[in-house]
Amino acid sequence: MILIFLGLVFLVAGIVLKQSNTTNSRFSGVATTAGIVVIVLGALLSAFKTIPPGKAGVQTLFGKVQNQVLESGLHVINPLVDVTTFNIQTQNYTMSGVHSEGEVVGDDAIKVLCSDGLEVTIDLSTLFRVKASKAPFIYQNIGVDYVDKLVRPVTRTVLRDNAVNYQAVDLYSVKRQEFQDRIFQTISQNFAKNGLELQQILIRNVALPASVKASIESKINAEQEAQKMQFVLQKERQEAERKRVEAQGIADYQKTLSTGLSDKQLQYESIQAQKAIALSPNTKVIIMGNGKTPVILGGQ
Repeated sequence: MILIFLGLVFLVAGIVLKQSNTTNSRFSGVATTAGIVVIVLGALLSAFKTIPPGKAGVQTLFGKVQNQVLESGLHVINPLVDVTTFNIQTQNYTMSGVHSEGEVVGDDAIKVLCSDGLEVTIDLSTLFRVKASKAPFIYQNIGVDYVDKLVRPVTRTVLRDNAVNYQAVDLYSVKRQEFQDRIFQTISQNFAKNGLELQQILIRNVALPASVKASIESKINAEQEAQKMQFVLQKERQEAERKRVEAQGIADYQKTLSTGLSDKQLQYESIQAQKAIALSPNTKVIIMGNGKTPVILGGQ
């Protein structure tokens, strides 16, 4: 486009020089020829436009946005058309309290007010992309700075509007996923109206006030101690039950010995004991007599 306008300047200059009666009129032919060459060269270069992968081209002719979108690849277009490319790949916009982690340098975390009056700080990432078919609409109605005009303010506003329905502790724990799903639906609807597709909302961190965080940690520690004590008590109860069963078994055994053993049973137990002694490696001599108990000699 610039070459075409430059060629027009040379062409007009050649015409002006030709109509003048000055000594410079002899350069009119050169200027005219140069202007025509530059115009043709500029037209040829402007007629071929390459759109990179992951981009979409929006055509503008004298300020009027064309509805036809140029996809990635080589295109032959009107040389007078200006082409503005839009990124149609997934984009990530992060707002974080870490100094160099988000799109904005410094603390860019979102501070929201909860239903219990506490202020919570949230780090958030928004994954989205431009719909290729909606690129002309975005260019005409929002502009190429759609991230600053749409993505950032909409995300922060929706986050604040929905946080007032939750308590700070709930956002920190049990209702975090519910809150994330809720703001996803609202932001997705807003983005869709403006040519963007929301792919994912990621709540990366929820920071509670220091006093609330300390209270939660104290409660968690108390619950853990209570659970530990329950475990100890359960173990002691089991040990007491084991000892009771053991004592009952001993008592039953003694009762059986005192009331239920006959002479033959006692004789059988004596024979088993003598057999064990005889097989012992420490026994050397066993003298069997007519008495009830044998005499054993030579034990080490």
